[in-house]
Amino acid sequence: MKDFKKYYTLPATPEEVYIALTNPITLQIWTGEPAEMSTEPGSEFSLWEGSIVGKNLEFEENKKIVQQWYFGDQTEESIVTLKLHPHKQGCSVEVRHTNIPDEDFQDITEGWDEAYMGQLTYFFEEQ
Repeated sequence: MKDFKKYYTLPATPEEVYIALTNPITLQIWTGEPAEMSTEPGSEFSLWEGSIVGKNLEFEENKKIVQQWYFGDQTEESIVTLKLHPHKQGCSVEVRHTNIPDEDFQDITEGWDEAYMGQLTYFFEEQ
């Protein structure tokens, strides 16, 4: 198991980023895929047609999102914590992802850079 931590700077306010990460309609717009999402702790979510699935654990509006991501029959919980901080260029997003299976680590980290945060950055740049 491996852990991943990285900061991304997005050209949007923390409030805008929070909405983009938690509103299913906005998620569908920037991912290009149907999304299931709720800000209700304990609810399950699905992104990119089921490529990312899990359970929502905690929300602090405009500041923090904590989720458990599912990896098959993995016994250790893989936890994703997204912290949103105001930044002079918009919003700094701290991504902390724990217990990533070794065999999935490269795909997951590339996914954070390209598909998840890369796509979200592009979405805000085009506004």
